[in-house]
Amino acid sequence: MLDTPLLKKEYPFESHFLPLNQLKYHYLDEGQGNPVVMLHGNPSWSFYYRNLVAELREQYRVIVPDHIGCGLSDKPADSLYAFTLKQRVDDLEALLEHLDIKSNITLVVHDWGGMIGMAFATRHPERIARLVILNTAAFHLPQSKPLPTALRICRDTQFGAFLVQGFNLFARGAAVVGCKRNPMKSDLRKAYCAPYDNWQHRVATLRFVQDIPLVEGDPGYDIVSEVQDNLQQFAELPICICWGEKDFVFDMHFLNEWRQRFPQAQVHSFADCGHYILEDAKEDVIPIIRKFLTENPLRTQGS
Repeated sequence: MLDTPLLKKEYPFESHFLPLNQLKYHYLDEGQGNPVVMLHGNPSWSFYYRNLVAELREQYRVIVPDHIGCGLSDKPADSLYAFTLKQRVDDLEALLEHLDIKSNITLVVHDWGGMIGMAFATRHPERIARLVILNTAAFHLPQSKPLPTALRICRDTQFGAFLVQGFNLFARGAAVVGCKRNPMKSDLRKAYCAPYDNWQHRVATLRFVQDIPLVEGDPGYDIVSEVQDNLQQFAELPICICWGEKDFVFDMHFLNEWRQRFPQAQVHSFADCGHYILEDAKEDVIPIIRKFLTENPLRTQGS
């Protein structure tokens, strides 16, 4: 899977695996110091954070898991794994317990990583020290924002499911439309799609979309409600928000919601950038995050 020249060059990290209910949960564990936990979304993987990992690992302990079914983690059938928000949060909790990371955590979250990460934070608010928020949500779909048609088709129709699993359309499409300022070149798009190279390996990509909770009674709806109702407890933390305004899902409706909930947050919004903000504006965003962490130091070192 990682035998392409670009992946070998741009993802030069040691892989670690946590056995999790007879599945292998892949993660990166780079550097030493206070922990920075980076959580990817769908349909990306830990590769999304590669440049930020390289930038921060000299001063921090950087932990980047691949959610089960994604990246270099195992890609089980539905009979072997519950592809639900609750299970994702349980997995993250198990990993950080295994690594004995229980304090001074900086969460870096993108896409589904925001919901997973903030659900974990709601379980353990005392462990969270800083937040870096990148085109994501930790609340229900804003009332002013309809679910995009493409997501609705993938979520609710057999035709959409066939396109996602049969043609990898979700991952391929995201790689095309996810960057606006700096569109991904072919080799980079292939790297993003590399883990999702057959029907079975695309189960998680589809299940993530199908797991979007929209109405009461949907799996995960109560978790989202609980997180949403408890976000205020994090409002006084150092928070940095970096946002691509041309995101095809997490657009200005979501950024405005974050601004309302975290009015003291440091916000950097890029009018010409899309969903994959760490690709589209990496020359701007990575130094911003580095500076934010430097200017908001934690009292002690180590996890």
